[in-house]
Amino acid sequence: MARSAHLAHVLGTLAVSGALALGCVCSQAVTAGTMLRARFKSDIVSTNPGTRRDENTDAVLLHVVEGLVASREDGSPAPMLASRWTVSADGRVYTFTLRPDVVFHNGAPLTAAEVIWSLQRYLKPETRWRCFAEFGEHGIAQVLSITAPDPHTVVIALDRAAPMFLTTLMRADCGGTGILHPDSVDADGQWRAPIGTGPFEMGEWRHNQFIELNRFARYSPLPGARDGNAGGKHALVDHVRFLIIPDSSAARAALIRGSLDVLDNLAASELTGIRGRPDLRLERVPILDCYALLIQTHDPLLSDVRLRKAIALTIDTAGLTKAITWGTGTADNSPIPVASPFYGSVEAPLRQPNLAQARRLLSAAGYDGQAIQLTTSRRDPQMFDAAVVIQAMAAQAGIHLDIDTVDWPAHLSRYTVGTYQLMMQSFSARLDPTLSFGIFIGDKREEPRKVWDTPHSRELLKRTMTSADPAVRQVVFDELTRNFVDEVPAVALFSSSRLSAVRSNVTGYRNWSAAQQRLWGVGLN
Repeated sequence: MARSAHLAHVLGTLAVSGALALGCVCSQAVTAGTMLRARFKSDIVSTNPGTRRDENTDAVLLHVVEGLVASREDGSPAPMLASRWTVSADGRVYTFTLRPDVVFHNGAPLTAAEVIWSLQRYLKPETRWRCFAEFGEHGIAQVLSITAPDPHTVVIALDRAAPMFLTTLMRADCGGTGILHPDSVDADGQWRAPIGTGPFEMGEWRHNQFIELNRFARYSPLPGARDGNAGGKHALVDHVRFLIIPDSSAARAALIRGSLDVLDNLAASELTGIRGRPDLRLERVPILDCYALLIQTHDPLLSDVRLRKAIALTIDTAGLTKAITWGTGTADNSPIPVASPFYGSVEAPLRQPNLAQARRLLSAAGYDGQAIQLTTSRRDPQMFDAAVVIQAMAAQAGIHLDIDTVDWPAHLSRYTVGTYQLMMQSFSARLDPTLSFGIFIGDKREEPRKVWDTPHSRELLKRTMTSADPAVRQVVFDELTRNFVDEVPAVALFSSSRLSAVRSNVTGYRNWSAAQQRLWGVGLN
């Protein structure tokens, strides 16, 4: 009960801390035309797809840029800028036929030249593309050439067969490998703004206030219904404005009084003020995200697996999940989310807390109460609250955790370069378990953000990319899960449900397991 009371106090403090944010966000003049107003907890970090990014950045830019292929809701690739593609018998050569009716936001037609320019730019180290490593020595394959036999055909040759090639191209954290017009950069190659092909184009970005997108009148949608990031994408309003409202209570108040139309990623603690209202509609869908306690395995203290196991054994995963998510999340010690079709009997068991065993491991590791820093931020209340609960649980075994609360840019910077001991981190939804494990696995010399840097884990991850057969892949995912739990490079805690509330005059809004706001196909009565 004491822990629950403390958590309630923490949540109450969080609600007060951002209460003034709403006034400065919602006082801007409204642009002429129909406007749909949605909300983010924090600002985007750039307008450069797949480079400096987070979940919000991805969501905004996937309204603006499009790739050759896009993800359906079941995770399979669908046509987008490419109307079709073929794969050679050896799996190494992909030939894409471009749609003839596509134009960029500056009016220029889409041709193979812009596709080649965009892909070559992503593959330059100086671009710092998030998915650059996937096409390096230890990735899915290396690109040997990108050619155009004619203005509407692009041929990509790889050094080996890569069943995950299309899946990688359409990843949200890769920016959907969005095809850009070269005028997106200046003469020196420095970033200006995205000139894409999507249903919306960039409008105004007022830092920490709002991001506004404008309907692209010349957009040519594909036929069919919306399906993930694929299918028909129709802009049904003139403008979309993402308001930056950090505080959940302030966001709820904005929705109730009509200053906000869509409240996605609603905090579970705010449900009591929304349920039962005739002017609002609630949605809940389990998503493929992951909340985890990251452990810096190269830290002199935490390099000892016995200490990492001791920390893990103090955490009551089920109890933490219930308290943090108000019963809406699902406890999960595997990187594979519960909503994934690859979540099975090996992934399901939860590590049970065992304080006596934790103390024995601490003694064997020579731990004598040194302070260990746990980094977190208030960008995501569940991330901050989890850190508070973990601190209290660890203290029961004599582990001294000091919470260091930083702002989101500092948090993201420390994560990227690996300058922390422990870090409470949330990861946006991944549609394939290879991507879920890829959050953790990698060579820290090349990707300092990775926490699981062992030759065996890297080899197993590579094996998940060599077959498209679900049964073959399941065997490898199961082995990865066992090793992850045993070696404790991190402690996976839970996956969440995406809670959304929209006003009754909003039409067409629907969430999906990728937990990405999609405001195409959404209108106002």
